[in-house]
Amino acid sequence: MTTTLSPYRRARPNRTIVSLLHVPLHAVDRERSARRVVNIVVAAVGIVLTSPLMLLIAVVIKLTSRGPVFYKQARVGLDRRALTGAGGNTRRSMDVGGVPFTMFKFRTMRPANGNGKQVWAQADDDRVTPIGRLLRTFRLDELPQLFNVLKGDMNIVGPRPEQPDIFVYLREQIESYPRRQRVRPGITGWAQVNQGYDTSVDDVRRKVAYDLEYIRRQSTLEDLKIMLRTVPVMLLRRGSR
Repeated sequence: MTTTLSPYRRARPNRTIVSLLHVPLHAVDRERSARRVVNIVVAAVGIVLTSPLMLLIAVVIKLTSRGPVFYKQARVGLDRRALTGAGGNTRRSMDVGGVPFTMFKFRTMRPANGNGKQVWAQADDDRVTPIGRLLRTFRLDELPQLFNVLKGDMNIVGPRPEQPDIFVYLREQIESYPRRQRVRPGITGWAQVNQGYDTSVDDVRRKVAYDLEYIRRQSTLEDLKIMLRTVPVMLLRRGSR
């Protein structure tokens, strides 16, 4: 499968493999208080500006399908043990890779009647409601995650958080996968503006490469660039979740 190289790597196309070898095993907390303030301000402004739209979406969801307006799902967040150096004695069976948190989204599917097994999201899922398909197309179902940013579970920009069961599976398949947890997960990210839906472990490997690239270069300026690149991704209806 042909993989398009990231703009970060155009000058030195073989740099990705080398740089991944130099990603430290232990977390490097490069998030300064000022950067966290930027995330809070952007989330707060986003909530204020989109509150009429979110209210309209909530009403339409309630009127067009049975079930709650919001969808809550457990996701794996920041690995704080690595940040404090206190993570060496946790039993593997209890280790889900980071601090679990509840992520909020607008509900886009009909209520499930299955066994609750955690599965990857799919671009074309027959459970998706008509309004849900529209919300997914323009990624408007992600708007409630602005509240996750205010709570401190997420940042605006960062690796997308995964479900615990899927995280455990991918951790066994991709050696570098847990290193994504060195930073707070994000609503959007460098992987999300460069690649579409995951359909295989190989797709995830490419996303991990983007995520680790972002972690090495993370800064307020990089975050702002990715935020700006997210807008055309939404309008042109491409990218991943």
